[in-house]
Amino acid sequence: MDMSIAAMSVVSSQQQAAQDFGVGVLRMAMAASTQGTEELLGEMTGSLDPNLGTNIDVQA
Repeated sequence: MDMSIAAMSVVSSQQQAAQDFGVGVLRMAMAASTQGTEELLGEMTGSLDPNLGTNIDVQA
């Protein structure tokens, strides 16, 4: 394969741009996932009643 230095530079630049774009998309997905998880955990802990489950009614 006989590629000029300019062509190899363009290809390398395009690959770096594609990789940078992919990393940016993954960072956005991770941030959204983290935020969703934090919201879900906040809702779960906020709805817990500390008085539930402390007493057991037993009849014989």
